[in-house]
Amino acid sequence: MARIAGIDLPKGKRGIVGLTYIHGVGSSRAAHILKSANVSDDRKVQDWSDTDISGIREVIGNEFKVEGELRSETQMNIKRLMDIGCYRGLRHRKGLPLRGQRTKNNARTRKGKKKTMANKKKAPK
Repeated sequence: MARIAGIDLPKGKRGIVGLTYIHGVGSSRAAHILKSANVSDDRKVQDWSDTDISGIREVIGNEFKVEGELRSETQMNIKRLMDIGCYRGLRHRKGLPLRGQRTKNNARTRKGKKKTMANKKKAPK
């Protein structure tokens, strides 16, 4: 079992697909990592030797921010936006979409489940 950056990579997958299980590593970055570590991208994770795994660990450690370090940096960037009070920071604070999407009909992912409002009773005539 290959454990890289605190993540157990799936054994039966090819190298490129297995590395994408690490937060911050996509398919193009995985291909770059395997090329830098001189590991064939056709080989499955279970076929990697200890030297292959250590080479991949070294490339990831030296060149990229992944997992916890990347998550904390992202959170710090969001906190900075909120602290300076810019538009994006205010939208983060309110839990609304940041990038110009409409909120009248959609935006349920950011706004959360619907909150039903009580209707005002109409005055009798």
